[in-house]
Amino acid sequence: MLYLIIFAFGLIMGSFFNVCIYRLPQGDSVVSPPSHCISCGARLRPVDMIPVISYISLKGRCRYCGEPIDKTYPTVESAVGLIYLFTFINWGFTYLAVKYMILFSGLVIIFFTDLNDQVIPDSVLTCMFIPGIVLSAVFKENLADNLLGLLSGCGVLLLIAALVPGGMGMGDVKLMAVCGWYLGLRLTCLSLLLAFVTGAAFGLLLIACGRKGMKDMIAFGPFLAAGTLISSFYGGYIINAYMSIFVL
Repeated sequence: MLYLIIFAFGLIMGSFFNVCIYRLPQGDSVVSPPSHCISCGARLRPVDMIPVISYISLKGRCRYCGEPIDKTYPTVESAVGLIYLFTFINWGFTYLAVKYMILFSGLVIIFFTDLNDQVIPDSVLTCMFIPGIVLSAVFKENLADNLLGLLSGCGVLLLIAALVPGGMGMGDVKLMAVCGWYLGLRLTCLSLLLAFVTGAAFGLLLIACGRKGMKDMIAFGPFLAAGTLISSFYGGYIINAYMSIFVL
């Protein structure tokens, strides 16, 4: 039952994150106007906004105009529900669960805003960074490691941005600074490695399929978000497995 409550809470938060994903890149308020169909403008009733269930019951179409509902909505809701559930399973009733839920919430929003609009909202980064600092200070984490994570995260990307004009956006630099504070030095380095490897592989795949050219830009934020998520959950195992190769 507790797992179900955590999952349901994630679904509800995912519904709000959908509003953020759609409105923040446009510079719109996430509070006003109330939720409405983006095709016909009809104001949505509570029965239309039950996470995932409404999408299924309406067969993926607006109740009022019949236009298809973007599949991003149930995808985000389901993803956040599962992420919150796995976070709770992994860290239980600890401040770390709250800390990582805050981090992952921001990463979900940034994943889709950067993917869809090539925007990493500063407001989302601020909402991630300030609680991260507060929690780290209150629960007496290794602040030196937090700072090293921040500096290494933004430093590597800032160096790329300086050496390769247009090769890295400042939004990516700021995002990795925030993630670095949460992860510390070792996990930050791993998340960067994962982001570069998966980003390069995906970029080569798009080029091979003719979807992108050699000079086309590809949003890097989603890969940074994915690398951070993987490092948070499995970074310790990955690093230990890697180090064991040299021990043997």
